[in-house]
Amino acid sequence: MLKTLLFIGMGSFTGGVLRYLISRYVQNFLTPSFPLGTLLVNILGCFAIGLFYGLFERGNLMNPNLKMFLTVGFCGGFTTFSTFMNENFQLIKDDNFFYLSLYVGLSLFVGFIMLYLGYSLVKQ
Repeated sequence: MLKTLLFIGMGSFTGGVLRYLISRYVQNFLTPSFPLGTLLVNILGCFAIGLFYGLFERGNLMNPNLKMFLTVGFCGGFTTFSTFMNENFQLIKDDNFFYLSLYVGLSLFVGFIMLYLGYSLVKQ
């Protein structure tokens, strides 16, 4: 159990640091009104988790510690649903319903497409 928790922790650390770096890098080039950094991270995270689960189902990644590292740890630390919800709340508080609709719509639609693409890429 302790070994599994360590793998999850290492994955969370890696995913969280990468999320921060990507989000900050992307957001530095854009208007602060639209949270594109978080959107990009969530879309990439959806692709990654689809890819990982596709590889697990295909039998390419059978190590249970690696599975915990990549899915629960890395993807859990990398994706940002709580940040996503907070940013939506801020858009509501700012009465910016256009960006709210755009952000939620793109996150859900493109995120699902990327999950499917990641899964399909390795499931063939």
